[in-house]
Amino acid sequence: MSAADLTASPSPLNEPSTLWQRTCEQLATELPEQQFNTWIRPLAAAEVIQQGDTTVVSVRVDNRFKLDWIRTQYSGRLEAILGEQQSGPIRMELSLAPRVAAPMGAPLRPGMAMPSRALPANAQAHGQPGSETPAMHPAGPSPYQGHGSHSSPGPAAGTYPQAHEGLRTQRGQPQVMGLNTALTFDNLVPGRANQMARTAALHVAGAPGQMYNPLFIYGGVGLGKTHLMNAVGNALLADKPDARILYLHAEQFISDVVKNYQRKTFDELKAKYHSLDLLLIDDVQFFAGKDRTQEEFFNAFEALLAKKAHIIMTSDTYPKGLANIDERLTSRFDAGLTVAIEPPELEMRVAILIKKAALEAIEMPEDVAFFVAKNVRANVRELEGALRKVLAFARFSHKEITITLAREALKDLLSIQNRQISVENIQKTVADFYKIKVADMYSKKRPASIARPRQIAMYLAKELTQKSLPEIGELFGGRDHTTVLHAVRKVMGERGKDTELNQQLHVLEQTLKG
Repeated sequence: MSAADLTASPSPLNEPSTLWQRTCEQLATELPEQQFNTWIRPLAAAEVIQQGDTTVVSVRVDNRFKLDWIRTQYSGRLEAILGEQQSGPIRMELSLAPRVAAPMGAPLRPGMAMPSRALPANAQAHGQPGSETPAMHPAGPSPYQGHGSHSSPGPAAGTYPQAHEGLRTQRGQPQVMGLNTALTFDNLVPGRANQMARTAALHVAGAPGQMYNPLFIYGGVGLGKTHLMNAVGNALLADKPDARILYLHAEQFISDVVKNYQRKTFDELKAKYHSLDLLLIDDVQFFAGKDRTQEEFFNAFEALLAKKAHIIMTSDTYPKGLANIDERLTSRFDAGLTVAIEPPELEMRVAILIKKAALEAIEMPEDVAFFVAKNVRANVRELEGALRKVLAFARFSHKEITITLAREALKDLLSIQNRQISVENIQKTVADFYKIKVADMYSKKRPASIARPRQIAMYLAKELTQKSLPEIGELFGGRDHTTVLHAVRKVMGERGKDTELNQQLHVLEQTLKG
């Protein structure tokens, strides 16, 4: 690293540059080069001042997502190294670099935000993904307010997500399309289930076009894939108001290909997709079997990567698990970073319920949140639906939120679950999934091809029914309750480590819950 890379600005101290420079050089020896180049090297020069006996090292960061990431991941080590380099008390301060506002009365340029009251009369409201004509929005900082579903751009928890209203640049080209401003990192509840995907998304938001390109996020329905993609888009838009961003569902891309194929206007398709800075596309499994669509997406994919634009995709399965999609596409999907979002664990479901209720200015008692979370396991979307029922029931009945009230509000959901999910149903569903006989669930056979599905069925029986361990053992050919306990613990432990197993369990749970 050259000294010119990390030169500090003037300061009251004799050699202000060397303290920060030496600190960065030390950290460079400890971090992978790509991490250092992404997060530390671009930092503005530190301002070093003396406040009494304390040396204060002030570092400005150009956007709040980088600020949060550096603060949580690197500030502790940076401050420790600074302490090693300087005698006496030392403090590091991270803050946002000030933005330069456009002067009042200045003409609106492409990429500048237009006040909402000045929007043209023909501005279109945001349409749902998959509609024939996606809405176009101004490339201005998104208002970080409201909240939405973890996975759907539709209304959630009684509010309607805000969308940028229509605006075109002077050249007639849209700057931003389809982003849901309600889906941000701020209102995404973090947990083990989405930890890796969220971390990767934060990296992309802080340094688009550099690391993890493309980013491929997969998982079941209602787990927060769409939320994460929109969060990245909103973060980039707040940081770079002139960025060209497009969010859409795969079906909309298919529709665009069909229309342009009919009109023989593929130059328009290229103009729309090849000039983006960030492409966010949901459910790419819908490309299966559509050869011309795959060809056009491949062309767009290559063009965007060549210009260092970022691509984020979601799917219900990992790239190599996609059926009827050209291998050259799936290999490119897998070339960046592939991460899974898993069904939220109990504690995360509780946190989601409490946070969503708080956004409605309602305090959700923890015991009620645990009751709802234990009975709604499938995904975040269903969890939010259950919460809306409980909150509405409390409002209409003018009663406090208690477990008794929640049980009454969710009685239809609970009765359906209790009626549909039985140990016998679990055994049949698991046997069909793993292509073994139902009779193998009760037999004494122990080959792995049978023992493994049997353990999974025992685990699901414990998770999804009210049966005791001895009762479950009896229904599995008279096995001892310790055998069931071993199976439950084994599958539970492996689920947290084995992404493929977790995906299989999620599919089985969704199937059983209908």
